[in-house]
Amino acid sequence: MERAIIISNGRSGSTLLSDLIVEEPETCSVQEYFMSVAPWNRSTEVITGPAYWDILSGPKEELSVLFKIGAPPKEIRYPAHGRFAGDLESLPRILAVALPALTDDPDALFDSLAERVKQFPTQSAGAHHQAFLDLLAEATGKKRRVERSGGSSQITTSLLENFPTAKIVYLTRDWTTTAKSMSKHSSFQIVQLRLESIARYGVDPLTAAAGDDVPAEVAQYLPGRLTAESLRRRGDNPKLFLGLCAFMSSQAEQALADHPPAHLLKMAYEQLVADPVGELTTLGEFLGFAEPAKWAVSVADRVRKPEPMAVAA
Repeated sequence: MERAIIISNGRSGSTLLSDLIVEEPETCSVQEYFMSVAPWNRSTEVITGPAYWDILSGPKEELSVLFKIGAPPKEIRYPAHGRFAGDLESLPRILAVALPALTDDPDALFDSLAERVKQFPTQSAGAHHQAFLDLLAEATGKKRRVERSGGSSQITTSLLENFPTAKIVYLTRDWTTTAKSMSKHSSFQIVQLRLESIARYGVDPLTAAAGDDVPAEVAQYLPGRLTAESLRRRGDNPKLFLGLCAFMSSQAEQALADHPPAHLLKMAYEQLVADPVGELTTLGEFLGFAEPAKWAVSVADRVRKPEPMAVAA
């Protein structure tokens, strides 16, 4: 099985790459898996197969909050007719994006995976991840799999340690442009909120209780108080997200320096936009596609120069 991981800060064109890669007939393009299990994916805990399935089939905390306040990210792909459509706060994390990106019937795939995952042996989290992603490729009849999660740069160390033989694509984008895009995106608004609150006050607003002793700056974001509008207002200051970009990039670059992968391809979003056929051909060759140039030509027209974003007054 050929394995690869695309690492990026998010808002850098990684979703586009996943949507293009899925057009290669022998490749399983897995989206938003690793970040859907964060921060648990950093764990070295040894757990059973049933315990692992309990994690995958449970909701992601941040996403449940965003559904509750009516601010889910547009990347959610779970169908409106799906089994969990009436209770999205309880949506299993792998049904938000990962499975719907692979099939038109994600509920059926979810059901078919359940018993097989529960039979996984007791092993480390990293070994479970490896086995689960291989199972996805097998279930979809593919010979390779490429995982991509927006914001995965912050967990690069974990990815490199748990997947030492994987091919690594490191996708970057200008920080200023990325920060502006993050500032308008609810998932990154809540990530920035949590990281800043923990760093400054030692309090995670998503897990703190109303009766806890928390500073006033954090109290407005506690469960039951956070609103879509208060979260949106954090996006009025793109500088907050410039700091987030710097933090995430430093995590990735330090990890790549400390644990150099055997196979590394660095890509810049700006170069992808300027020369989509050339950059995609290089990517296809790196990933081992049978006909990388043919694939690149067939999908290159979907790479478009982004519209300029308005600057907040």
